[in-house]
Amino acid sequence: MFLTRIIYGIEYFIVLVVEIIKAVLDTSKCSIEGNIDPVVIDIKTELKRPISQTILANSITLTPGTLTIDLDSENQILKVSALTPRSVEDIIPFEKNIKKMLE
Repeated sequence: MFLTRIIYGIEYFIVLVVEIIKAVLDTSKCSIEGNIDPVVIDIKTELKRPISQTILANSITLTPGTLTIDLDSENQILKVSALTPRSVEDIIPFEKNIKKMLE
């Protein structure tokens, strides 16, 4: 079980790095073209443990173009600011990896 969680942790890290690279390119493109339309989105998460929610919130903040403003741990809601309107799946593609790793 411990080894499985380590494997999921490595998978999460790889997905996070790939998403950061994609976000850098997307944010740069939007900034150069001037296509910035900031939005604030409430995202309901499946994660129940506060540590899992915190890691998700920090992962969102590490990704360029997004920032976690607030975390309501009891109601499992993240308030996220994004430079451009995006779908929830685009903002938190690594939620399932964190769930497998820590839940």
